[in-house]
Amino acid sequence: MPYRPPLVAREYFVADPPELPVRERGEGGLSALIRAEVVTVDWAGVTFKGATSADESLVVRICAAGEGVIRVRLMQDADARTRSARAISMVTPGKYHAVVTADESRVVLNAGGLRVEIQLNPWNMRFVDESGRVLVEQDPGRPDISGRLRTLPFGRSTVDGTTVAYHETFLVPADEAFCGFGESFTPVNKRGQRPLMWNFDAFGAESQRAYKNVPFYLSSRGYGLVVDSGMPVEFDMCQSTHSDVQIVVPDDLIDYYVLAGPGPEQVLARFGGLTGKPVLPPKWAFGAWISSGFFRDSQERVLERARTIRTKGIPCDVLHLDTFWQTDGHWSDLRWDPEAFPDPAGMLAELAEQGFRVCLWMNPYISHLSPAFADAADAGYFLKKRDGEVYVADVWHGSYPASGIVDFTNPDAAAWFRGLLKPLLVQGVAVFKTDFAEGVPADSIAFNGMTGVELHNVYTLLFNDLVADVTREVAGHGMVWARSSYLGGQRHSAQWSGDVDATYPAMGSTIRGGLSHGLSGIPFWSHDAGGFTGTPSPELYIRWSQFGALSPLVRFHGTSSREPWEFPPHAEQGAIDALRLRYRLMPYIYSAAVVAAETGAPMMRALCVDYPDDPVAWQADLEYLFGTDLLVAPMTSADGSRSVYLPAGSWVDYWTGEVLTGGRYFPVSPHLDRIPLYVRYGALIPTTTPGDTVADDPDITLVVYGLPEGTSRTEIRDLDGTTTVTAAVDGDRLVVRADGPKRISHVELVGATAESVIL
Repeated sequence: MPYRPPLVAREYFVADPPELPVRERGEGGLSALIRAEVVTVDWAGVTFKGATSADESLVVRICAAGEGVIRVRLMQDADARTRSARAISMVTPGKYHAVVTADESRVVLNAGGLRVEIQLNPWNMRFVDESGRVLVEQDPGRPDISGRLRTLPFGRSTVDGTTVAYHETFLVPADEAFCGFGESFTPVNKRGQRPLMWNFDAFGAESQRAYKNVPFYLSSRGYGLVVDSGMPVEFDMCQSTHSDVQIVVPDDLIDYYVLAGPGPEQVLARFGGLTGKPVLPPKWAFGAWISSGFFRDSQERVLERARTIRTKGIPCDVLHLDTFWQTDGHWSDLRWDPEAFPDPAGMLAELAEQGFRVCLWMNPYISHLSPAFADAADAGYFLKKRDGEVYVADVWHGSYPASGIVDFTNPDAAAWFRGLLKPLLVQGVAVFKTDFAEGVPADSIAFNGMTGVELHNVYTLLFNDLVADVTREVAGHGMVWARSSYLGGQRHSAQWSGDVDATYPAMGSTIRGGLSHGLSGIPFWSHDAGGFTGTPSPELYIRWSQFGALSPLVRFHGTSSREPWEFPPHAEQGAIDALRLRYRLMPYIYSAAVVAAETGAPMMRALCVDYPDDPVAWQADLEYLFGTDLLVAPMTSADGSRSVYLPAGSWVDYWTGEVLTGGRYFPVSPHLDRIPLYVRYGALIPTTTPGDTVADDPDITLVVYGLPEGTSRTEIRDLDGTTTVTAAVDGDRLVVRADGPKRISHVELVGATAESVIL
């Protein structure tokens, strides 16, 4: 019988993306920029009049947008804006006086660490670093044997006379690697992939669908590129042809920025200059978050959970209450269930006395069964259909009642929603988990006239901006715990990886998602320790707890309980030990967090951040540096073994003190109570005694890993300021000095010996 492929289930969702039109046989529609002439030159850049292969006239604007940053725009009209600009501005270009030289055939624009060399006829651009090395160059396209272009060069495409997309294509060397695009769960090197910038309810971490998309990538050649558009931009990263990156922007222009390196840290710093620096969460947020789980909860259960945590000595700072703090079927109308939670103010006060903050789950959808729905619908607070009726959408995939979607482009709706949140914060709630927000249907219409396609991606920014702002007003910090995000979302700390399956492969994909998100400028990221969907085996629970404890933030949450005492004693102890390790390392962790907020570099660092010249570092995506000095390799296989790549240099095994020489892979099979963890030789790691909660002013024990060559240095960053610590060998002695508010109470030496330590 004829071969028939298996029927693989596909989730069709009310908010699936629209398809770009496909060119029919014999149909034209592609126009490429083929030549240009200079119109004006000013302090920032150059404006050109461009001619296309379809005899169209387009405007090209190329300018400096900061030191080492060049902006490129191609458009019909000089005043063209992205469609998302009607709701929000995502990129703020800097000011920089460019140096422009021009003649009849060539223009060069220098923006400090980056310059662009432009050939006018035929048109071509290439971007060059300070040394003259070509970073990236346009590909004008080469006809194949049939005479057709197989790529989409710098230009635009039309259907029936209407522009449907602008596009750009760059030549790519055979060894170039690419990272970024947000929380993408696929291999961190995106070469050969085709990321689509459309926020999905991704149903886990095991497909190309992503909750958080960022139209930005880093290259191993020492540059980055960001596209300013809220539309479903497609990046073809050498998939259609291995020689090209192609970018398709279904917007009213293409507007992109090239960012100089030379390394990922420098690119990310420039990215933050355009889109905003990350917001540092409050210090207590770096403690453990323990959830009620996705099942019915009550005030009595919450208080019993808190007592158990404290009785068992489990480090924990935040209790998370998921959906059922509200009445079942009414989600998310932001009202306490009066039967399950008869005295929420009293409960919150009692929890505060025990050292707990409380996080409440919520989302921007309101069930049509909620008493709040009718009044909000009558007031026009929801997205609508084209006929003006409220768009009641199946945002829960059939598992819960259909809902209205709050329209944050309507100022009155935004004010109303703030009014629902503020009393909860005044009551004592510390932070909100801002779930969902990927569900804006493509055919919906917003108050400000935007279509669902235009609003879909940036909707999460409006949602999280509002929640962060009201939280900052009442609670004094702007943190949210967000599932969806988009360009500039680093201002929404923190973010977590969504509904991941409780399996080893899913944990591996989650690591990749966190690394990709960190390489997209978002350092404060987390995941559901143990996985979300299903129940992890005791061994997986331990392994995921270890990974969580050495992540930027850590939360235990799932469809079943992730409370340690619900697992066998050895698994309970494994999770507690992992958390105590985290709390012991808290001075190091919080210091790394402060630096990440200042620089935009990730806390959970893919190896390419610190070793950009090591080709393996762009591929090794199941391990990472946590901060700059700890290398973490979570166990992602049930057989209990893996290979760990240690970059060049010397490394100290955290558990044994053995000194290892890097630049190679090591096979490891650690005992269940140990995660593979290595310390950079010569590193100074500030630690403290773990307690029930994160201490505001901890005592510091400094652990020195190996005798430093020359002087080792670190900074302890805390609420009381910066303390600079140095260590140097003087004869047979190790001399440690601290300059700042912190005092070092003890010094430990691992991986070497010295006669004495002098403070």
